[in-house]
Amino acid sequence: MIDGTVIKSTGSWYIVKTNDGNEVPCRIKGKFRLGKLKVTNPVAVGDKVAVNIEKDEITVGTITKIYPRTNYVIRQSPRKKHFVHLLASNIDQAIVIVTLREPSLKIGFIDRFLLMIEPYSIPAVIVFNKTDLHKPEDQEYLFSIISIYTNIGYKVLLTSNETEDGIENFRAILKDKITLICGQSGVGKSTLINSIVPQLDLRTFEISEYSGKGQHTTTFAEMYSLENGGQIIDTPGIKTLGFNHFEELDVAHNFREFFITSKNCKYNNCMHRNEPNCAVKTAIENGEISELRYENYIAILEEVEDQNYWEIKKDI
Repeated sequence: MIDGTVIKSTGSWYIVKTNDGNEVPCRIKGKFRLGKLKVTNPVAVGDKVAVNIEKDEITVGTITKIYPRTNYVIRQSPRKKHFVHLLASNIDQAIVIVTLREPSLKIGFIDRFLLMIEPYSIPAVIVFNKTDLHKPEDQEYLFSIISIYTNIGYKVLLTSNETEDGIENFRAILKDKITLICGQSGVGKSTLINSIVPQLDLRTFEISEYSGKGQHTTTFAEMYSLENGGQIIDTPGIKTLGFNHFEELDVAHNFREFFITSKNCKYNNCMHRNEPNCAVKTAIENGEISELRYENYIAILEEVEDQNYWEIKKDI
């Protein structure tokens, strides 16, 4: 038996980097659970595991144990709506890469990403990539969006692979940390990673002129080591993020500025819609909480309520 870290997940096989530096393809033995949640992949990149090495014509192994996780990131499975998918575990921070242009910015995706990691108190960084494409008229809008997130404590970085602006800052943020990197297709995630670790030579594609969307270039989650210390976990391009594992209060409690302000609401279980004396609604009216964030909150809340309604209906 030998210990190691899962550095790649391909669905049925996992690559484990053992503590002595070898990379061993492994399958899993038995059933690993994540509480009561149904998971599509019981082992995540970043997991610390115990492996039983088998020696035949080639060296393969079996993962027999997953050590306790310090944290993990899950999302609703894109293929099985009643299941969740483990993106990564044991990470120090998470980065979401977005663009203002090519493809156009989707504020809702940022808020969904933050909601995905907020329950586990994982520090987040928002990277606005492709700044070389920005027009003069973009600046006011861009900085208004940036201020929304910096005002509630999130770190924001501007980068461009073309001009190399912000690349050294991006490199510095990654140093000596295990970082999960996510983004929608086409935002330049693989190109940005190549600028930090050029020897990886990750595949990249241009944005489709017809659809304005990117193509998936990362197929499986994989961990890479950085020369200056630390590791990154690259994930497949994400189209959407759903929350079938959430209750309504999970949404309210994990919009961080809502949760802080809600201590002044009249009701402890205030959902910040039509309740009287809602401190969050008052803060929105006073410009202290972003109305854009609130609109995204309501959209996610209604989505979770709808899912839970049909789950209850199904069981009756």
